[in-house]
Amino acid sequence: MPTRHIVLALGLVGCFTLFGSSITTADPSFDQTAHYVLDVVRAFRTAYVLHVVEHTRAGGTSPREDWEKDSHFLPLPAQFVKAAAGQVDTFEIGLISLTPINPANRPRTALETDALIRLEKDRQQGFISFAEGDQFKAVSADLALVRSCADCHNRHPQSTRKNFQQWDVMGGLVVRFKRDVEPAGMTLPAEPSQRPPGTFDRLTPPTVPPWIR
Repeated sequence: MPTRHIVLALGLVGCFTLFGSSITTADPSFDQTAHYVLDVVRAFRTAYVLHVVEHTRAGGTSPREDWEKDSHFLPLPAQFVKAAAGQVDTFEIGLISLTPINPANRPRTALETDALIRLEKDRQQGFISFAEGDQFKAVSADLALVRSCADCHNRHPQSTRKNFQQWDVMGGLVVRFKRDVEPAGMTLPAEPSQRPPGTFDRLTPPTVPPWIR
């Protein structure tokens, strides 16, 4: 694979790692952070599709589901995103769809399903975030950027939908953050450890008052 393609892939992994290291329980702005993360994921996915997949297609290099079998093949855009996201431990990035080719890419909950339905109905909305249990989640629309994206899904033997068009909402990019759940009540701190006696602790009062001497 050309050097510039490797740089693109490493750049995506690096950005994911940077975001992962900056998210702490002290920062309540999950919504803004989710916007940043999904903007970066979408930008790199778009660059990969337009400047790697489409650019190399004329030279005989094509994206394939079994890309690891031949050095002339490239990962599918979804595989590229998932491989990079797999390098992140502090939060989760994934792809979900109402009609996925891979069953593992189905939405996990009813709220994730609802977010995809809303994005398909109103593609201008683009981004939906919500809290669910001990997680904060955000979903952004994943579009068929080029005609080949739609054709790949329409022709796949395991696809349950065969009428995608360019610029259709094909699914969503999802990010899931762990939230801190407030404790039910106050708890006492742990008992302090024993310390050695200080100077004043070692002083002992005289056994006979000085005025009696």
